[in-house]
Parts: sequence; structure tokens; C-alpha cells
Amino acid sequence: MTVELICVGTELLLGNTVNTNAAFLSEQCAMLGLSMYYQSVVGDNPGRLEGLLQAAKGRSDIIILSGGLGPTQDDLTKETAAAVMGKKLVEDSKAREGIQQFMAKRGREITENNWKQAMVPEGCKVLYNPNGTAPGIIIEDGDTCMVLLPGPPNELIPMFEEQVYPYLHNLQPEVICSRMVKLCGIGESAAETEILDLIEGQQNPTVAPYAKTGEVHLRITAKAESEDAAYALIGPMEEELQRRFGSLVYTDDPQVTLEMAIAKLLEGRQLTVTTAESCTGGLLAGRLINVPGISSYFKEGHITYSNEAKEKILGVSHDTLERYGAVSAQTAEEMAKGGARAAGADICVAITGIAGPEGGTEEKPVGLVYISCWCKGRILTQKNLYTGSRSKIREYSVASALTLLRQAILEEGNTQDSQ
Repeated sequence: MTVELICVGTELLLGNTVNTNAAFLSEQCAMLGLSMYYQSVVGDNPGRLEGLLQAAKGRSDIIILSGGLGPTQDDLTKETAAAVMGKKLVEDSKAREGIQQFMAKRGREITENNWKQAMVPEGCKVLYNPNGTAPGIIIEDGDTCMVLLPGPPNELIPMFEEQVYPYLHNLQPEVICSRMVKLCGIGESAAETEILDLIEGQQNPTVAPYAKTGEVHLRITAKAESEDAAYALIGPMEEELQRRFGSLVYTDDPQVTLEMAIAKLLEGRQLTVTTAESCTGGLLAGRLINVPGISSYFKEGHITYSNEAKEKILGVSHDTLERYGAVSAQTAEEMAKGGARAAGADICVAITGIAGPEGGTEEKPVGLVYISCWCKGRILTQKNLYTGSRSKIREYSVASALTLLRQAILEEGNTQDSQ
């Protein structure tokens, strides 16, 4: 079955409100096995909305609308949808009672326009809303089904999960499930080359690579009659990806970030870390500090933008800076060693480079970045040359630094295991 999504609200068109409902509903429809070919955003204009609904009615089995169910004059989604489906509006006594109770609990005065929300298309399924005053609505007419949902996410999400998802699941018994295998330390082209045979021969499940900043995510997707059956299809493919990419895989949990995976490694090996940053100016420390509980393992972060700071705080020798320059492998390594010593940490990751847009030379162009990781006496150093804006160069530098940090921790663990 095909589904179409229409989000209503001038505030969405103007960018005043971020349309998080579209992402949520798209993902849920994919899980239900529904094919979505069209998404639209339309302002609070009944004429344009009517035209869009007429077009959607001619090409999609299910039309999901969000927004425009409020009490004000510009909230016209319900009225327009009812007209397109040939339904008149009637008052629903349970919806009216729900509005009265909701307002009374919050000590709010009920104005006359609030009762507008108790009017529903005749013969529809009413989705009562314990989290707000606007009920949701399902209108069925022949082969077309319209699902109207309130705009606020704290109302839309529970209404969809508790009432709409089961309804749609009955219409479309097959489900689509996905699992994400996340890689670091490999580019998209190289990752795709490794699994080209799987991509070319895929049927159910399928696998597709997605490039992220400094990472590659491989999405495995399967369709089946139930979630358990879909994940049973996904399992062998995931095992094959784990076999091919080995330690480059850092998680298969969509909620886990690279810094979260690193924090888990630090905890498991009881290691502490600090950072020494020049061109990234604290972005690396910020990524690590995003992780709750990291204070047990993250000691401190140093931002040593000037040469004087590199010498004073990290102990980089004046001779090294004079001979090789601030952007060099030698300086990066001394930053890493000095940062670990200054913080009393097991590990220090250091970054120094030229983020631009100015400051580059033929010998050392904009985008040249050195990253060094000192880990309990062992050191890994990496030379990178990035392209793009200043912010992009800094983002890629941080992503590479996290990957190098993870590599150093894994190698330290392997060294301990072999002893």
C-alpha cells in the first residue's frame, strides 16, 4: 500500500518550526511496510490544501496529515479534509467531554472556539487525545483513507504509536525493519567495494551504505510478516558485515554514537583520556563531553591555539616549533605526550592543523591536519588533508581524532591480552 504525508502549517514553510513530525512519521511508515513516494508541506490555506488533497487522493491509498486541528480560524485541516471526502461535520460528545476535562485539570478557561475541536467528520474514527484538546481523525472513503493528527509532537507521537500504528498495521500486515551497522576508519567508496557482491545480489534483506562525517553507516532492511521474522532475515547479513569489516564496526545500535562507543571502551579498560586541540578549538572535547558519565574517564581538555600556549601548557619545545612549525607531525606528537603528562591521563589526543580559509601555503595548504594519540607510552600519528569550508575541516578533524582514539584503545587492549 502507498502512503502520502502532508504537513500543514505556515510556520513550517517559514522555518519557524522544525518539521520533526515528518521524520518520525516517515520512519514509522517504513517500519509498517508502507511505500511513501510523496511528502508535502503546505501553509494554512484551504485552497492550496484542497488541491493537494485531491492530488493525493488520486495517487495514494493512505494520506497522513499533521497539524491544523487547533481551535483558531486558520486551523482548517479537518474542515478541508472532510469536504474533499464528502463528509459533513458533527459534534462528538466524547471529544467535547475530553476538551472540558483537559482544560479543567489545567485551570484554563474554555473559550467558544475550543468547541470547534469537538466537531468531526460524520462516520469517522475519532482518536481521542489525552495529551491535548484536538482529537485525531481517520476518514475512510472507498479505497482512500485519511489520517489527521495534531501538530504538537507530544500529542502526535503517542497518538500515532498507540492508535494509528495498530490501525495501519491491520491494513498492511507486512512490516519493514532495519538495523544500522556503523563503521569508522573507512570511506564510503571502500566500504561499498567490500560489499558490492552483496548489493548486486540483494533481494530481501537489502543493504545500503550512507556516508556520514568521518563514518559510514550500512543500513540492512528486511520485509516480513512480523518484526521477529524480519530481524531473523537481518541477522545473517549483519553477521556477514561484522565478519568483513571486523574492528571497523563500532556498533549496530542506531542510538549509539562514536563517542559513546569510545566511552564504553574507556570504561571497560579503566583508562582516562584528555585532549590537546589547536585548530579544532575544543570541538573534540565537546564531542566526548556529550556522553553522560564521561567525567569518570575524561580528565581535562586543553585548547592551545598559539605557539606560546603549546609551549607553556603542553611542553612542546620551542625548537620543534621553530624547526617543523605548529602544523607538523612532530608538534602533534609533543602535544599528545605533553597533554597526557599535564593531565596525568593514560591517553591524550592532539590535533593541529590549518582550517582556513587563510593561512595555507604551497607546502602546508589549507586542510592539512595532523592528529596524534599518545596511549600509555605508545603513539599513533596521522596526516590528513581535508577539503571544504573551515567548519567542515574542523568537523572531519574531530571525526578522525575519535577514530584514532578508538584505534589506540583497541590496540592497547590487544597488547595487554597478548602479555
